[in-house]
Amino acid sequence: MSLSEDDFDAPTQFKQWAANDILGHLHMWNWAANLALTDEGSFSAFIKDLMRALGDGNLRGFERSWRKDLSGRELLEAWWEFCVPMSERFEFVDPKKRVSWVGPDMSVRSSMTARLMETWAHGQALYDLLGDTRVDTDRIRNIAILGINTFGWTYKNRGLAIPDAVPLVRLMAPSGDSWEWNAENSMDCIDGSATEFCQVVTQVRNIADTTLDVRGETATQWMSIAQCFAGPPEDPPAPGTRFARGR
Repeated sequence: MSLSEDDFDAPTQFKQWAANDILGHLHMWNWAANLALTDEGSFSAFIKDLMRALGDGNLRGFERSWRKDLSGRELLEAWWEFCVPMSERFEFVDPKKRVSWVGPDMSVRSSMTARLMETWAHGQALYDLLGDTRVDTDRIRNIAILGINTFGWTYKNRGLAIPDAVPLVRLMAPSGDSWEWNAENSMDCIDGSATEFCQVVTQVRNIADTTLDVRGETATQWMSIAQCFAGPPEDPPAPGTRFARGR
């Protein structure tokens, strides 16, 4: 199934954003990440304009203005034609090099991992709109690691005390391999699909809509508020509100 030009303006289950909004969001932030690497002065000017828009609660308006008249297949092609050479450009940069961002600066490796995570997470809304099932590969390990590394951030961002120990996480990779983190914590445990774990930490699914086995007070609390992306605290979607249409 493919989208018609009109379908690009149809609301998805993600905050009623249309496909055009999602593609424009991904395209602009890819462009911003590239600018942070190649022209720090221009990036700083861009962030000043962005912060004014955020102060007015108008992020989507800012992103729509940035992409001007691009929409539909032209926007899809513009996103793809930019992100491929951008990825190649980052490949040859020292992964430990620091680059500016909206909040604290980050390494080039983290910058690219964040772009991968954003693309994967927002892309889920488009798969759901089409009623398609995405076929993941073990590259989502980067997103799983980001989810685990932001355990403390999830709590700090909400003004909550950070638990002393991160739960044990045992995931089945798309390839069938087993991934494990924090084996020393047997009191709290999360077992199951790597794809579903990534869906929870990126907030594209509610934990209740997965088959993840969650045991322990800390593990249960974390999975109810997990947030691996920057910005103010966001709540996960309500149970049953994010799914592949036609199912």
